[in-house]
Amino acid sequence: MSLAPTIVLVHGAFADASSWHPVIERLLADGHRVAAPPVAGRSLAADADQIRAFVERIDGPVLLAGHSYGGAVITVAGTAGNVIGLVYVSGYALEVGESLGQLQGGFPDSALAAHLVYTPAAAEPGGEPGTDVWVDPAAFPEVFAAGLDPRTAQALAVSQRPLSGAAFAEPAGAAAWKTKPGWGIVSAADHTINPDVERYGYRRAGLRSIVEIDAPHLVMHTHPGEVAGVITGALTELA
Repeated sequence: MSLAPTIVLVHGAFADASSWHPVIERLLADGHRVAAPPVAGRSLAADADQIRAFVERIDGPVLLAGHSYGGAVITVAGTAGNVIGLVYVSGYALEVGESLGQLQGGFPDSALAAHLVYTPAAAEPGGEPGTDVWVDPAAFPEVFAAGLDPRTAQALAVSQRPLSGAAFAEPAGAAAWKTKPGWGIVSAADHTINPDVERYGYRRAGLRSIVEIDAPHLVMHTHPGEVAGVITGALTELA
C-alpha cells in the first residue's frame, strides 16, 4: 500500500512555522500527514538545502506549500525527487538566476519597503559580518499582520525572526515549477508583497490554478479554510 502524501508547510521571513497553525489544525483534523519545519532565513541556497534535506528524509511523496519567502525556498527545494507538487501562498515564484530583489524590482514597492529595519548580524563561522532585516514592530501590525486581532499582531511583531539581507539579492539556483505542477494563492489585499508580484510569478510559472482571495499577507490566519482547501484540492488533482 503506497503512503499518503505528506504536506510540508514552509514559512516565510519575519515569522516561524507557527504562522501555519490555523491551517495545520484543519489539515490534521482531516487526517492528512503534515510537517512544518523551521527556516533559518540565512540564505536562499542554505534554506532551500535545509528544506530539501528535510523532504528527502520523508518516506513517501511530498506536497510542498510555501508562504511569502517560503515560496522562493520551495521553488529551489522542490526539485527533490519525492516532491509531487508546489503550492504558493502569497509567495515568490522565482525564475532560475532571479533574486527576490529582481522580481520585486519590476513592480511598485509594497508598504513593507518603507518599514524595514536593518541591524548588524554576527558573522557565520568563516564568513563576514552581515545584515539582518526586520519589520519595524510599530508598523508590523498594519503592514505584515493586517486583519489579525491587534493583540495577536503585536505578539507576532515582537517575536518576529529576521531575514539575512543577503537573501534578497541571492539568485535562485533552480525552479522546480518547470518540472512540478503548481497552484497559487494571491492575497489581493497584501501590503507586504505587491499582489502583482505574486500574479506575475504564478502566471510565468504556468501554475495549474491561481486563486485570488481578498486577504492580507497572513492569509493563513484570516482565511485558513480557503488556504487548506487549495492545498487539499491540489492533493485531489495529484491523486
